[in-house]
Amino acid sequence: MSDARPIGLSASGPPETVLDAESPESLAALAEALAAGPDRRREAVSAVAAGWPRCLVAWAEVGDLGRDAVEAYAAYRVGYHRGLDRLRQNGWRGSGYVRWTHAENRGFLRCLAGLARQSAAIGEEDEAERCELFLRQLDPAWPPAT
Repeated sequence: MSDARPIGLSASGPPETVLDAESPESLAALAEALAAGPDRRREAVSAVAAGWPRCLVAWAEVGDLGRDAVEAYAAYRVGYHRGLDRLRQNGWRGSGYVRWTHAENRGFLRCLAGLARQSAAIGEEDEAERCELFLRQLDPAWPPAT
């Protein structure tokens, strides 16, 4: 028997998937890394991603702290693919909602949005368009209110 979380089925639309929560240890380490001084922050956040490679929020932060478009693109892409793995482990079957309103989904969605931005920045317009479309398919209310 699998320990994957069931997906929610609704008579009013596609199924909705909510990722499992990030580990409290990874989030505590990430909070500490983000509190590091500007000269050490990127290195500290990268160490969290290396120590907890399944932590999607860490990959999103590494992408946000990228020194250039290619470095940011690479971090967001890793987070995106790790996120797809976690989505599948949580019952997602390639379609259905993955909404921002669930805090557990935000690391993945941040990675996907970052991948869209950085794809455009490096001239991969078709990838940027696919990512933007995917965001809206996963959460029709995208972009979230900040």
